[in-house]
Amino acid sequence: MDGHDVPVPHFGIILEWEQWEALAERLRSFDTKFVIEPYIRFKGQVGEQATMFLFDPCGNALEFKAFKDMSQLFAK
Repeated sequence: MDGHDVPVPHFGIILEWEQWEALAERLRSFDTKFVIEPYIRFKGQVGEQATMFLFDPCGNALEFKAFKDMSQLFAK
């Protein structure tokens, strides 16, 4: 994905945009080690989304994602 090695398998969690921003800020404040740092994909385009990946304490890969327009969640 965008040149990043996405951990497979992983659990995906979709948040509201503001929740994602708050979580990303909070995780950064705790010096969280990210697999993929929080960033915005398709900025300013249809399908704009925010994503970040990390491992939980048990080693499970987690993706936290948000869509600028939630109607794009299942768009093709």
